[in-house]
Amino acid sequence: MKASRTFVAAILATSAILTGCASNSSQPYGGGYSSNSSVSQGYGVIESIQVAQADNRTSGAGAILGGLVGAVAGSQIGSGGGRTAATVAGGVAGAAVGNRVESNRNAGGQEMYQINVRMDNGEYRAVTQDSAYDLRVGNRVRIVDGRVYRY
Repeated sequence: MKASRTFVAAILATSAILTGCASNSSQPYGGGYSSNSSVSQGYGVIESIQVAQADNRTSGAGAILGGLVGAVAGSQIGSGGGRTAATVAGGVAGAAVGNRVESNRNAGGQEMYQINVRMDNGEYRAVTQDSAYDLRVGNRVRIVDGRVYRY
């Protein structure tokens, strides 16, 4: 019973640590332009379109699986308080390794397009989106809800 409580505590500690390390950034490139695209709307002309690679995001599944395997392996070492410490250390190390393995599997990331727009008011905006299908430099465009559309 005590071993299962220790194991659950190790898993919860590992997931809490890894959740704090998660990144929610969806913009792989800043480029010196303002990027107020989430709320802004307006009209302008495309100045440039650049291809960028999105960040290697991980789902957390690798970290969770690695943490479980590491905690199980760590619980096999020592006895008493040493076993608890080994279980926690194994869980943390396994989670870090599992997260790295998942990140390496997703290497390359998704291809994204940074579209730099000179707005009618003279301001420059950079919008990053997954497609630039019918957009070309010099097109008159509008920005709605963080996406660029031909106008």
